[in-house]
Formats: sequence, structure tokens, C-alpha cells
Amino acid sequence: MTTTGPADSSVQPRVPLRRERVLRAAVDLADESGIESVTMRTLGQKLGVEAMSLYNHVSGKEDLLDGMVDVVMSEINDATDEVAGDWKPAMRRRILAAREVLLRHRWAPNVLESRTTDSVPMTGYYESLVGLFRAGGFSYDLTHHALHALGTRALGYTHEPFDDAQELPDPKVIAQQLAGEYPNIAALLEGVSHDPDSTLGWCDDQFEFEFALDLLLDGLERLRDRERAGL
Repeated sequence: MTTTGPADSSVQPRVPLRRERVLRAAVDLADESGIESVTMRTLGQKLGVEAMSLYNHVSGKEDLLDGMVDVVMSEINDATDEVAGDWKPAMRRRILAAREVLLRHRWAPNVLESRTTDSVPMTGYYESLVGLFRAGGFSYDLTHHALHALGTRALGYTHEPFDDAQELPDPKVIAQQLAGEYPNIAALLEGVSHDPDSTLGWCDDQFEFEFALDLLLDGLERLRDRERAGL
């Protein structure tokens, strides 16, 4: 009679492959190596499975990208769920929280703009923005115009790409080169107030994003007050 010994405790149980796990791995791969690295083959390698097995969970590359957008938008919704209070500071915090998420997923804006199918989490995010405007006394018509004015900034990004690696030239050097023919631009560059020693460079994208966002929100508030007054 033979007996079997205890099971090898070093053998780790295999984690079942589910759609959520596939999408999360794809997002992680894009974060690590860029969106161009996300293929069925490389994703299969990351998950330790054959690429063909992924088709049990995503129908193809486009479905994969749609799902990755849903993952990122769900992160944004989770990050902004607790934002409350007066409409303007709440809207500002919500948008900046969305921006923090996209700064972790720098490939996401281009993918967001490439999608043609509706994202349920994205629709939920915009539902929350409309709710904030309405709670702040905006009519539906002005809310519609406000969302157009914010554009992609409502999601936390502009069409300028996130690029920490970009080395910007010294503005004072450019000013000296332009001073003779373009004195106004040269004077502007001489007067740039951003810290030139900052790791963000003299043109601070975060500062400029918040500056423009505040201008928009202040202007929208004035338009709301004029609308309420019937002007």
C-alpha cells in the first residue's frame, strides 16, 4: 500500500483568467512600456498564458482598448466620488483628481479620443459634472455650453501631451535671440515667473492647466449670475 505525502505548499494556486484581470494587466503594461507595447502577444506573456486564450475575455484589440478606458474612467470615478461642497471648488477638485489619475496613465488621453463606443464609467463621470453644475444653479442650456467650454479639460487633460522628458530651452536665451526683431515676445520671456530650477521646467504644465481651469470656472460663475439676473 502506498501513501501520498502532503501537498507541496510551494505550489501557488493558479489565478483564474477573467476579463477584469486581463484589462488591469493591459493598463499596467501600457503604464510600464507605452500603449504601443500592448498587443495580444505581449499581454499574454505578462499574464503567463497563450495569446489566443485572451480572446475568451476580449473580442480583439478594439474591445481591449475600450475596456482599458473603462478601467481608467472607473479609477477617476473612484477618486472623485467623495468630492462634495459648493459647485466651483467641488468641480475644481473633481477635475484635478481626474488629472491625477491620467498623470498615472499618460497614454490614456490619446486612447480616450480614439474610442467610438460609449463608456459607461465615462457617462457616469459626466453625469456627476452635470449634477454639480445643476446643484450650483446652472440651467441645462448653460451647463451644455460650460461642458463645451471645458472640453477635454473636464477630464483633466488638454491636447498638449504629458511629457516629463521634454527639455525646454532657457527662456532668457531665447529672449536674447528674439530681442531685436520680436521685442514683445522677448520681454514676455524675460518676465516668465515660473521657477527655472523646477523639475517641471519654466513652462509648468500643471500651473497652466489650473490657471486656465480657474479662468473658465470664474467666467462660468459670472455667466450663471447674469443668467439668474435675466441679463
